Amino acid sequence: MLIAFGGLPGTGKTTLARALAKRYAAVYLRIDTIEQAIRCSGELKADMGSAGYMVAYQLAEDNLRMGRDVVADSVNALQITRDAWALAARNASVPLIEVEAICSDLAEHRGRIEGRQSDINGLRLSDWKAVSERVFEAWSTPHIVIDTARKPISDAERELMDHLTSAGYLAM
Repeated sequence: MLIAFGGLPGTGKTTLARALAKRYAAVYLRIDTIEQAIRCSGELKADMGSAGYMVAYQLAEDNLRMGRDVVADSVNALQITRDAWALAARNASVPLIEVEAICSDLAEHRGRIEGRQSDINGLRLSDWKAVSERVFEAWSTPHIVIDTARKPISDAERELMDHLTSAGYLAM
């Protein structure tokens, strides 16, 4: 299966995606990692555009065709990116599960953005202004929403696992 995460920076999506990938030994594809590697290569001098996402879609499809589960971690802010993940899943004949991480408490969300540090060498993180002004299109398909506000991440992880298990996608 392909589990495609989305959500603004600072919502907890990377923490949730990593936990899920680790727990189920799934292939983990993180757009930030792919894009930073492309930047570090020196080959792409201009705006990244869709390059990182295009690489990830193909890597996801290749791994899905080999029978591997894939967890995709990206902001996934636009319907066009969500449609591309769905196409990768269809092409590989596997189910797609979409997960949106949110932080409904704006003060907490801002605090996360202002207090975080990058775990990817050389990656410049977005500031609160960039995050709060980012275009994020509403989902048009059924998906799981995990609100990480005012709770330990372990509770959000458990909530996600419960959703996936009750939907029959994962065994406990």
